[in-house]
Amino acid sequence: MNDLTRDSERIMRESRQSLVENRAGGRHRKAGSIGRGSAEKKRSDLLKMARNIGIATVGIVVLAMVIGVVIGGLGFGGLMTTALILLAAWLLIGMMGRTKTPERSELNKGDPKQMVARTELWLEAQRPALPAPAVQLVDDLGVKLDTLGQQLATAPAGHDAIRDIRELVGDTLPEMVESYTRVPPTMRGEAHAGATADARLVEGLGKISQEIDSINRQLANGALDDLAVQHRYLGYRYGEGPGQDGAAAGQPGEGAN
Repeated sequence: MNDLTRDSERIMRESRQSLVENRAGGRHRKAGSIGRGSAEKKRSDLLKMARNIGIATVGIVVLAMVIGVVIGGLGFGGLMTTALILLAAWLLIGMMGRTKTPERSELNKGDPKQMVARTELWLEAQRPALPAPAVQLVDDLGVKLDTLGQQLATAPAGHDAIRDIRELVGDTLPEMVESYTRVPPTMRGEAHAGATADARLVEGLGKISQEIDSINRQLANGALDDLAVQHRYLGYRYGEGPGQDGAAAGQPGEGAN
């Protein structure tokens, strides 16, 4: 009887969770890229695959034509063999050219642009296992990671923000998501030590999102400070504004009258 009661409670809890997720759009509502970094990587891989298919097609067709000339015609069997070779080449290139999900250990490698693209691809692969509120946060993280990648690309190599973001994006973020996915799906909605796994994941992603926002603002403030210094220099060197020259030019004329 107790087992039946527990099963009933679990079924009701999972049903309520499923209803909430469906109202929020579901766990699988978005299958596209979460950011420009991952989108550009997919586009680059697709163009490379199309190029390789074109090269293979031309090479196989030319080789078949040469063989046909040498032996005096391929015949039906030769044409079918050529078609099968083409099909096999296309399938092989298509399988090898697909954008691969980076390994967890690869996220922290490369320059900031590569790190952002890898992290976005990795997060996209984790989305199906995440609850709807966490998926929304992951989608929002893609935009913030794009901005971060652009700013880090122009930051000095030894900037403190680069070290901090590598630890945050390359270690803390994936560790938290992996810890969540290791929890059995039937237990993610159960309270443990005061909160459910779903709630802890959403809270953790929210904190990471806020920290990325903070780093973005720090880097932007540095660029804004540089712009303000340049503006002040131009004011000291060339005058305070475009209207000053006209005013200065008009003063002698007024004195002459």
